[in-house]
Amino acid sequence: MAYSGDAAKEQGKFELRPPPYPLDALAPYMSLNTLEFHWGKHHRAYVDNLNKQVLGTELGGLSLENVIVKTYNNGDLHPAFNNAAQVWNHDFFWDSMKPGGGGRPEGHLLKLIERDFGSYDAFEKEFRTAAISQFGSGWAWLIYKADAGEVKGADPVPLEKDYKLSIVKTPNAVNPLVWDYSTLLTVDVWEHAYYLDYQNRRPDYVSVFLEKLISWDAVSARLEVAEAKAAEKAKGKL
Repeated sequence: MAYSGDAAKEQGKFELRPPPYPLDALAPYMSLNTLEFHWGKHHRAYVDNLNKQVLGTELGGLSLENVIVKTYNNGDLHPAFNNAAQVWNHDFFWDSMKPGGGGRPEGHLLKLIERDFGSYDAFEKEFRTAAISQFGSGWAWLIYKADAGEVKGADPVPLEKDYKLSIVKTPNAVNPLVWDYSTLLTVDVWEHAYYLDYQNRRPDYVSVFLEKLISWDAVSARLEVAEAKAAEKAKGKL
């Protein structure tokens, strides 16, 4: 992840991390103008506001992920939650894309998509529907989580076989970290993410994201980490 607890303690603040490519690298599908406003102004504002909110508090010594979980407070949000979650969400979003991205994944990831959704086309349809139908501002996510319907026992510990890919959508700044789900992919459907390039045509923006921007390499790497975490949980080591 972009931040660690130790890093936060050493620096005393969170930092605006640049996307892993030049700001004009996603054009024409996501323009330099959009990145300059979205990353350079919106994302920067979340970081600046978060730093003001955690200054001099116990939150300043926590990792970004732990700030998010603590301030989510089981849905009774504390003031720093929105800025903390939006910093993390945007870091994750930039890393979900790459120049020359999109298309279909390969290998193990594709096999899991076909297992859990029936086909890649079915996955794409469900992901697109989640992103387009999220009312107002929010996010659509591909996650890896234990299927509660498959976990048995009075005090169930999910086995590796219980974990499946799933799609969720969340409003505003909420992300799947607050439910301890492993996040693999996201698309930002706040209007400022696409309005300069697509105006009110969110479906067009989501289609371009799927077809031209997704970094399946990043998703596959995240899946590998998520599977390792699930294996450790199954062994009772987490």
